[in-house]
Amino acid sequence: MLATYLIGLREGLEATLVVSILIAFLVKSERKDRLIQVWAGVALAVALSVIFGWLLSYTETTLLQKYEHRELFEAITSIAAVGFVTWMIFWMRRAARSIAGELRGKMQDALGVGSVAVGVMAFLAVVREGLETSLIFYSAVQGASSNSGPLLALLGGIGTAVVIGFLMYATAIRINLTVFFTVTGALLILVAAGILKYGVHDLQESGVLPGLNNLAYDISGTLDPSAWYTALLTGMFNLTPTASVVEVIAWVAYGLPVLFLFLRTRKSTPAPVAAPQQ
Repeated sequence: MLATYLIGLREGLEATLVVSILIAFLVKSERKDRLIQVWAGVALAVALSVIFGWLLSYTETTLLQKYEHRELFEAITSIAAVGFVTWMIFWMRRAARSIAGELRGKMQDALGVGSVAVGVMAFLAVVREGLETSLIFYSAVQGASSNSGPLLALLGGIGTAVVIGFLMYATAIRINLTVFFTVTGALLILVAAGILKYGVHDLQESGVLPGLNNLAYDISGTLDPSAWYTALLTGMFNLTPTASVVEVIAWVAYGLPVLFLFLRTRKSTPAPVAAPQQ
């Protein structure tokens, strides 16, 4: 559940910062009459993200009847989620300096077009985060023993992000976003490596990749499945009692180079923009 909480916290704070920038711009521009369109666009983006998440689950459980097809679908969504996580982490680092200015410029253009354009602009600014969250969440909870636990953790992360964003917007509280996005980014890379490992396992079970029974390790005799640390390692990093050689190669080949590149560029990159004050 820690992994899904982290996903909700990271994606939720990015979305919250985007919304706060738009709201602050309208307030400072004395265009509070357009706030309702912004909230309508945000609500529509959230609704579409929920529908997308439901559609992923419905496709797997209802539309795909054969076990091999379900495993292949899970593998494809897992690999896609890893791609989105990687892109999102590095995009946020690269675009941090200009994101506030770009959003203000787009909102200024939308105000000149009309109320519908304002709503559409807000929708497009938030929906990317929502769709990413749905896909990453779906991939991260594959094989989870509890259906409600990961969802509650995700909602808890999003709720925490909303509280943080509100405090940054409405009060004098300041959070070092450079540290926040560096730490959460590094942890999400490890989560993504676990998701990729799970995707490779699904490809092996569906028959696309060989070597399912060629194990790299087997610690099932020493790893207590009921222990808290087992649940933490499994839920956060997908460290399973057994893993094939191909799974381990995939984890290492993705996790170590990407983590190195992410941490290596940390000092030369500006901090993500904070939510502006009214």
